[in-house]
Amino acid sequence: MISIKIINAFSDNYIYLLRNELKNITSVIDPGESEPVLKYLKEKGWHLDEIINTHHHNDHIGGNSKLQETFKSKLIAPSYDKNRIKNVDILISDNDEVEIAGVKTKVIHTPGHTLGHVCLYLEDEKCLFAGDTLFYLGCGRVFEGSMEQMWSSLLKLRNLPDDTKIYCGHEYTSSNAKFATFIDPNNKLLKIANKKIKETRDKNLPTVPFELGKEKYINPFLRADNNDFTSSIGLVSSIASECFSYIRKQKDSF
Repeated sequence: MISIKIINAFSDNYIYLLRNELKNITSVIDPGESEPVLKYLKEKGWHLDEIINTHHHNDHIGGNSKLQETFKSKLIAPSYDKNRIKNVDILISDNDEVEIAGVKTKVIHTPGHTLGHVCLYLEDEKCLFAGDTLFYLGCGRVFEGSMEQMWSSLLKLRNLPDDTKIYCGHEYTSSNAKFATFIDPNNKLLKIANKKIKETRDKNLPTVPFELGKEKYINPFLRADNNDFTSSIGLVSSIASECFSYIRKQKDSF
């Protein structure tokens, strides 16, 4: 059993510090900046054994160098980003099984936001580190990949067990909730979720982790193949990736 510490970075980034007390291993996922990680590690007196990146964007890798310099930590990153992330020790690819914080982890390649993006699924811990692929009530913008790739990536994540807890890269939930409510105003489960989200954010607390099972019913980006939902928003295409593309483009200009 590992503990997961959420560390705030920049205006809305989340860095995740994983601690395996039994094996005395500490890992960090997507350290966009080093200072808040260094501060917490110093307070705890922990050595940083591993750094893991989900993709190459600087707000997820910006702290790598300082942390590596300080702790000589191993850097684990997507093989697809080997020319975009420096000083990688272990390259990981789709369906690889690696150990993170001493726990068996499956690598899921999720192109769309970037071409090389990966998510990290810790089955025994029932959690997924989704980077910028899946957010609470949202998904990442499609920058490098295609809409078809992003939809396919989301399907991979949607197929995980309902009790999977999702840890994403940003606190975008309030903004995502506004769009989800706009496009799906009669969703009763969404209304319940919105109330809890507001209460949480009013206390300045993170809305992560969130449960995948519930997300399957309230996240519009996971429902592009739900005929009742797509019909309700006026879509007639039977091609799910086209429906997803329509929803994603609406969010981009929302």
